[in-house]
Amino acid sequence: MILLMTAAPSNDTVELTRLLNEFLAGASGNNAAVHDRFWADDLIYTGSSGRRIGKADIMRDVRSAPPAKPGAPATVFTAEDVRIQQYGTTAIVAFRLVGTTVNEGRTIVSKYFNTGTFLKRNGKWQVVSWQATKIPRSEDDAKKEVAAAEAAFRQAKADGDAKKLEAMTESKNAVIEIYGDTAIVRGSDTLVFVNKGGVWKVVDMH
Repeated sequence: MILLMTAAPSNDTVELTRLLNEFLAGASGNNAAVHDRFWADDLIYTGSSGRRIGKADIMRDVRSAPPAKPGAPATVFTAEDVRIQQYGTTAIVAFRLVGTTVNEGRTIVSKYFNTGTFLKRNGKWQVVSWQATKIPRSEDDAKKEVAAAEAAFRQAKADGDAKKLEAMTESKNAVIEIYGDTAIVRGSDTLVFVNKGGVWKVVDMH
């Protein structure tokens, strides 16, 4: 009797981790070649906004994006709490995506839960399915961000040191109410902020 022995699938955790880190570094610079390598042609991608797209859509968006202007704020993507489960030529990679943007001296951090399904074909791992879910900010963090945005807004409108000092005093006494990506700041007047791309912006003042 002849026994045919088949080798158990190798654990490609190191390779998958490397691919993920290389992709995030390239995505931070909107590198089209990195996107092309990472995503499979038959990709199904569901973004945090609920939009479902494929690889062709991603590549079109990446290639049509204008080059970043010198000094413009850039977002750096990194991964935390990476978990990899391999099933032969299929692997699930789940992690917490952290996007860090420095804009006018302020650091803005957005976090998402991402889960990707990788398939190994012809010796190459690529993503065939991806799901992103935005992690809500804690209320304390949101209030701190809005307070900083409010102070910056008031100082930008102020004219002279006396008004700036008054604006800072108003900011300390303001009451901040958070409703998801909308915030209401009640002080000497009322400001309505909306979080757009990780940045709180004033949309109404009365």
